[in-house]
Amino acid sequence: MSKKKSAYQTTDGQSYLTKRIVVSKARAAGLDATKKAMATMGYIVVAEGNEIVKKYENGIREVISQIEPA
Repeated sequence: MSKKKSAYQTTDGQSYLTKRIVVSKARAAGLDATKKAMATMGYIVVAEGNEIVKKYENGIREVISQIEPA
């Protein structure tokens, strides 16, 4: 498998990453990890607003605790 080279290059031909590429790859990796965790464990724990919430595969949402303001 060959790696895709960046279309972005400096004047001396070196490839570089843009912030947009890094954010896009990080977001995609996060979504992939969330899907794998949900498939493995059956739930994920996330922060939503001022709450820590456990979300189950079947859509049930359980509030674990409140986040206190700083």
